[in-house]
Amino acid sequence: MDRRTVFLAAGLAPLLAACGGGKHHDHPATTAPVGTPAPPGNGANLVMIIRHAEKPTGSGAPYGLTADGDQDPESLTVRGWTRAGALTGLFDPRTVDATPAVLRSGLARPTTIFAADPGSHGSKRPLETITPLAADLNLQPDVRFKKDQAKELVAALASAADPVLICWEHENIGDILAAMGTITPAPPKTWPGDRFDIVYVLRRLSTGWSFTQVPQLLLAGDSPQPIS
Repeated sequence: MDRRTVFLAAGLAPLLAACGGGKHHDHPATTAPVGTPAPPGNGANLVMIIRHAEKPTGSGAPYGLTADGDQDPESLTVRGWTRAGALTGLFDPRTVDATPAVLRSGLARPTTIFAADPGSHGSKRPLETITPLAADLNLQPDVRFKKDQAKELVAALASAADPVLICWEHENIGDILAAMGTITPAPPKTWPGDRFDIVYVLRRLSTGWSFTQVPQLLLAGDSPQPIS
């Protein structure tokens, strides 16, 4: 499945092309504390967390759209789908001849991808956000956990193939971080409602986790500033 399949289905390919098909510029991550890495073993040593991409802000435009282009308030907007496609270039960059390229500092190609279970009453946006990337990496997203099952999600990290990418709803990301235990420096207490453009990066140390942020800088208007 090609990384542009979802966009072609929704008629959004021109917008993806306009944003460079997921290409990015080199930007350093925010500084992480120096610590002793945890000894290699089973489970996740690197966990990257993103919020789902842009959503409708009300009953009017911009509307949520399914991959087939049908209006759906639980789906991403056009800008959200554009970000979803651009994330393939952030987490799986390629050279002009399609060979793997070096990732931005602080990031890694995920081997496991978790997205909040859309279920019958949940948002489809976390799964939609990582669908192009998962297809690009030939991965099956793990959607076993609902958005409020932070403890169960974190418990699953102990047996997850490393590195891990988690795509979740922003109001529940703090619960995930709280369930992970000691994190240094302390992450922001809340994830702002208007930020869709940051990656939280956690590396497992012998004493807990280190924390840093990597701005996505994929679309016009993305901020280079970390969440405070």
